[in-house]
Formats: sequence, C-alpha cells, structure tokens
Amino acid sequence: MIPLNDIAKGNNRNLNAFFVYNRILRKLWADRYIYLLLLPGFVFFAMFSYVPMYGIVLAFKKYMVNMGIIGSPWIGFYNFEKLFKMPDFWRALRNTVIISFQRLLFEFPVPVILALMLNELRRNFGKRFMQTVFTFPYFLSWIVVTGLVFYFFYENGVINLIMMTLGYDKQSLLISNKFFRPLLYITSNWKNMGWSAIIYLAAIASVDMELYETSVLDGANRWQQTWHVTLPGIRATIAIMLILAAGNIMNAGFDQVFNMYNPMVYEVSDILDTFIYRRAFTAKSDFGQSAAVTLFKAIINLSLLLGADRAAKSIGEVGIF
Repeated sequence: MIPLNDIAKGNNRNLNAFFVYNRILRKLWADRYIYLLLLPGFVFFAMFSYVPMYGIVLAFKKYMVNMGIIGSPWIGFYNFEKLFKMPDFWRALRNTVIISFQRLLFEFPVPVILALMLNELRRNFGKRFMQTVFTFPYFLSWIVVTGLVFYFFYENGVINLIMMTLGYDKQSLLISNKFFRPLLYITSNWKNMGWSAIIYLAAIASVDMELYETSVLDGANRWQQTWHVTLPGIRATIAIMLILAAGNIMNAGFDQVFNMYNPMVYEVSDILDTFIYRRAFTAKSDFGQSAAVTLFKAIINLSLLLGADRAAKSIGEVGIF
C-alpha cells in the first residue's frame, strides 16, 4: 500500500510542473512576435548546420555512391591515418593557421579603430555618410572584388602601368608568394571593416554619456576620453568578438581564398577549406577524407573556442558560455 505522504508529494510535483509549463507557455505567447523573428534564423541553422551533421559518419566510412551514406562500409580511422600522411594536408594546415593568426593581427583591430574614428565625427550626416561608404563594399561578392583585384594587379593592370610610368619593371603580383597574403588582408579589410564596425558603434552608443561629461569636468581631452571611457566601455564586446574569432581559426576564409588563389601560389595560399574542395569535387573525389578534414577542423575550432572563453573569464572578462 502506497503511503499517503508519497501520493501527496507526487501530486505536488505534478502540480508544480504544470504551473511551470503553463508559465513558460504564457511567456512564449506574450513574446510570440520576437520568437517569430527568430524563426527564420532557427530554420536556417537547423537545415544547413544541424541536419547535415549526420554526414560526419563519412569520416569513418568508405563512401560508395550506390550504397549511400548509411550503407557504406565502416573503415574506422583509416581516412585520418591516410590524411595525416599526405604532405598537402600539412601544407594546408600550416597555411590555415598562419593566415588565421595573421588575420587576427592585421584585421581584427581595424573595425575597432574605424568605429572609434567614426565616433569622433561630430556631425551626424558626416558620420552616416562615412559609415555608408565603408559598409558598401561588404555587399559586393568576392567574385566582384576578385575581378577588381585582377584589374588592378595583373601584368597589364593599373598598378603595373603606374609602376612602368615611374620607371619600374612589371611585377607579376598575382602569382607572387610574398604578395598573396598581404593582398588577402588588404582586400578583406576593405570589404569587411565597415560592416564589422557596426557592432562596435552599437556598443559605443550604449556607453553612459555621464562618463564623458565627468571626464570633461576632470579636464580630459578627446584622446583621453577615447582611451579611458570609450575603450573600457566596449571592452566586453571586443572580448566576445575575439573569443568568436578564436573559435574560427580553422576557417581562413574559403570564399576569398578560393576566388583569389591559383596553382602558382598554392605554397602560401592552399588552406584546409580549399584542400577539402579539391578532395571532394575533383575527378578522384574522396568524400570520406573530406569529411575527416571537416571533423578535424570542427574539433580544433571547438577546443579553441572553449579555451578562449575560459582564458577570457580567467582574466575577469565576460565569456560566452
């Protein structure tokens, strides 16, 4: 026979669960329009990020087209063993790490600096105009940007014509190993810095104006206000963006590199994403190895993201998790 106390406790738990569930439903209904705005993003990531994750099993299989992903035979870690013996993989890994870290060095600070400079413009019209000018290139595809780069830098391009006019010889800049990576960072900054600066401008807008007024009373000039008020005010945003950038180290910018590189600069430009592309979409396609590289990238990125988040918290900054 079940004691009455146990029955009462079970009823109380069920009743509490009912009230919690009912409260959640009421809150969801009250904020239904906000969740409706989130729905397209949720569907996008569900369809293109989570549903395809079952394809990860290809990293441990020998893919047979007639048998499909599920029916293909298991081969364990053979794809990884074969991959780690390929010189092209290690070259792509080295280039990916170098390019990604150099992007952090040469690209990450640029939007922050641009946002600080735009914030110093006193007239709203000038600020909006300059923000529009810097943001517009973001909406150009990398195919268009690459076309402009070729127009300026190929052998008979504008840059070489100017150099010849000044008495210098032609330079094959687009097939130069020394010039390729700087060209990546220059074009990426030109295209993306305006869009990325929007995040920092929004953070600057949230800084309490009383702090600026107090600093003026203390005799601070514009530079001192920027250094001691604006930058500390957006430090949390910078930390979060840096954590996200650290979790993206293994993605060195496929769209840009794929459109701009050529076989002459493979030594410094071939990254993991372009390596995956060639392994998957050439005459000797190997989807198993492509999936193995993708899984390897994902594990490294996740480790770096969690490590950066832990490091940020250890020095007193905000984290993501």
